Amino acid sequence: MPTKYVYRFSEGDKDQKELLGGKGANLAEMTRLGLPVPPGFTITTDACRAYLASGAVPEELSVQVTRALREVEEELGRELGAADDPLLVSVRSGAKFSMPGMMETVLNIGLNDESVRGLAEASNDPRFAWDSYRRLIQMFGKTVLDVDGEHFSEALEAKKASRGVALDYELDVEALTELVGEFKEIVRTHAGIDFPLDPRAQLDMATEAVFRSWNTERAHLYRRREKIPHDLGTAVNVCTMVFGNMGQTSGTGVCFTRDPSTGRSGVYGDYLVNAQGEDVVAGIRNTLSLADLESLDRDSYDELRGIMRRLETHYRDLCDIEFTIERGKLWMLQTRVGKRTAAAAFRVATQLVDEKLITMDEALTRVTGEQLTQLMFPQFDDDTERDLLTRAMPASPGAAVGRIVFDNAEAVSRAEAGESVILVRRETNPDDLPGMVAATGVLTARGGKTSHAAVVARGMGKTCVCGAEALEVDASAKTLRVAGREEVFTSEDVIAIDGTTGEVFLGEVAVVDSPVMTYLRRGLEEALDTAGDVDTRELVTSVHRLMRHADKVRRLEVRANADTPEDARRAVHRGAQGVGLCRTEHMFLGERKQFVQNLILADSQEGREAALAELLPLQKGDFVEMLETMDGKPMTVRLIDPPLHEFLPDITELSVKVALDRERGTLDPADERLLSVVRRNHESNPMLGLRGVRLLLTMPGLIELQVRAIAEAAVERLAKGGDPRPEIMIPLVGSVRELQVVRERAAAVLAEVSADSGYALDFPIGCMIELPRAAVSADTIAEEADFFSFGTNDLTQTTWGFSRDDVESVFFKEYLDLGVFGVSPFETIDERGVGRVVAIGAERGRETKPDLKLGVCGEHGGDPESIGFFHRSGLNYVSCSPFRVPVARLEAGRVAILSPSKAED
Repeated sequence: MPTKYVYRFSEGDKDQKELLGGKGANLAEMTRLGLPVPPGFTITTDACRAYLASGAVPEELSVQVTRALREVEEELGRELGAADDPLLVSVRSGAKFSMPGMMETVLNIGLNDESVRGLAEASNDPRFAWDSYRRLIQMFGKTVLDVDGEHFSEALEAKKASRGVALDYELDVEALTELVGEFKEIVRTHAGIDFPLDPRAQLDMATEAVFRSWNTERAHLYRRREKIPHDLGTAVNVCTMVFGNMGQTSGTGVCFTRDPSTGRSGVYGDYLVNAQGEDVVAGIRNTLSLADLESLDRDSYDELRGIMRRLETHYRDLCDIEFTIERGKLWMLQTRVGKRTAAAAFRVATQLVDEKLITMDEALTRVTGEQLTQLMFPQFDDDTERDLLTRAMPASPGAAVGRIVFDNAEAVSRAEAGESVILVRRETNPDDLPGMVAATGVLTARGGKTSHAAVVARGMGKTCVCGAEALEVDASAKTLRVAGREEVFTSEDVIAIDGTTGEVFLGEVAVVDSPVMTYLRRGLEEALDTAGDVDTRELVTSVHRLMRHADKVRRLEVRANADTPEDARRAVHRGAQGVGLCRTEHMFLGERKQFVQNLILADSQEGREAALAELLPLQKGDFVEMLETMDGKPMTVRLIDPPLHEFLPDITELSVKVALDRERGTLDPADERLLSVVRRNHESNPMLGLRGVRLLLTMPGLIELQVRAIAEAAVERLAKGGDPRPEIMIPLVGSVRELQVVRERAAAVLAEVSADSGYALDFPIGCMIELPRAAVSADTIAEEADFFSFGTNDLTQTTWGFSRDDVESVFFKEYLDLGVFGVSPFETIDERGVGRVVAIGAERGRETKPDLKLGVCGEHGGDPESIGFFHRSGLNYVSCSPFRVPVARLEAGRVAILSPSKAED
């Protein structure tokens, strides 16, 4: 039986996004609900994947499209492209996930030199018919035939100028007829073919163009950024045309059931009179508000409001809706769960709980750690002096500062050079995606909250201000002017945009903590006291409620990587339950490096003991302060890990100095001896050389120094009534014997300090698992370990066989482009490779000790996706930077609801 590639809207539902794509599934759902959806059908993602695999449209697809098309024709009593009263359709892409990089919609398919006259007669509006025809040629030429859209735009602007009009709909029939001819010539010149007049050819070519668009550069870019799989494919939606450009009783709009910027309840959306759908999101004309529709067409407004409420109740979430009004008749063209800002996500989630539409568990799954991160970023300081350029539409919150850039190439190149940039455009379109990704913020002169710039920026968490009518943007000359000011701004000027207020400032603007960061640092009461308005107070309260629920339901503990008391304090304030990684090497750097060099250079037992005696009180003092800060909480102390060369001078610099001093007769014998030591210990690949446990075992006294410092610091805290809970962790262990030797020496020191002080010191001793050998032999290593902590940074390097420092800037970009990586394995754990090594280590360790405590202390401990993997693998805790602690808490709660773990099975 042949594969079913085509589904009528009446055949599907919202749960079939994998097959029908997001648009198709939701069109089917609205049809099922009895809402006014124009008849149509969806070509499935299966068809796209078949096309991408073979390079050709499946033969049976054409047959199935014919059958579905004829069913639509029979239902409506019209035929595609007929000479009298023609049926016209739109073609839209629709993947499972909304993707700005996909192909733009093509409207009015079916029009040609004959059917345009039939449409004029049937509608009794020749101007409308010829306007629709010129739109088809323009969209088809740009989207299907890859003609640069500027050619059409320039011809349109020239025509308006020659007729002395400002707006598209002011062009008369004669002008539009002339434009049709000019547009056809543009297609012939730049595409090398005539515009196809056969309606079915138009439909088939547009369908194939949707399939091809899956692999465009901008689609790949967006999928990489959003971590969307490259093998999903896209569906194609073929929908009967309804017309918003049939005069003043027609129009098109986009609306939201709640404000996607703030989450506030109310009437939010944009409406354009006498326009077609893409006019709104393209931002080519500044729109009316949805509230204006009430006075223009009360009946359609009331019907739309009823449908909005029904859809929000049905989807139990904020909905994004596209609609068209054709001579007073309302049609629904799309709905989906709407993209929203981070602030809106938290507020809407708790609002829906309070309205009893969702539970607190569901609310927690509606927000993400990435959104919480956005809310933690600083915002502009209202108390500093600022030079206001203009105020416009706040489309996506945040505070962004950077140099002005006018195009993608400049945005990408300057961002890659380390500059912060603001992309400034008249309006954006899908081609601007690379520039939007590179920029820290987006500013447009046209468009509203539903324009392309606003929707894409919100989806990416980028600061955006739209509809700044005071701006005159000349992308060709790369200049920006502001009404009322004489200056001409260029790429050398810095601006600041506030996506919360819509303000645009000239120059740098100071930033302060966001209200959410104030809450995370200082608590709810102080955050509410300093909150400036009701919306901010509601946001802080929403974050508080969801964080408390995450802490209640999560199984994973969250610790922090902290090397200093200040880091530890930050971590505790953000909710850390302990320190999962305290790196002792930081205690040996700076001015103290000389003491380590003295230890290395010592050529006698007395010399080594003297060097150790100098280091002991310094390190003990550090531990006392850290243990005081983490009183009552576990603090995992990793013994010294870096290679020896990090404590020694650079071999080249020292060699040059010794050679010059010898030639001058001023050579210091200590330098000559030091050079001999440096040469003797020089390594070609130090990260795989003398470091970690290997350095501990080969440098006499180093284990004892550190364990004694920890033990004596704990005794001092115990004597003062404290509750120190240090855990000793050995790095780079690959053999159980290595751990056994270190453990014996550490235990001897603990016993000695315990006997001298009278305090029982029985601290856990464990190891890092950061070598594949350690993971596969974890059953034997567990015999000597009280806990494992997976060092996933080194484990990624040793499993993949590359050095992060050496390869990230060399070939990672190419590997991402080629699809070898979906995302850097240093950002999100490589589940199929490194993740399996972690799973092996966890399983084999617990074969020996079923209650063995397992944690992770690499940077992956703060990555939302990786946290999900660690939860499912049954680990006990994750440890991350202090800044990421709140994110880890939230994600640990989310994943406890969304997926089971081995510990729960």
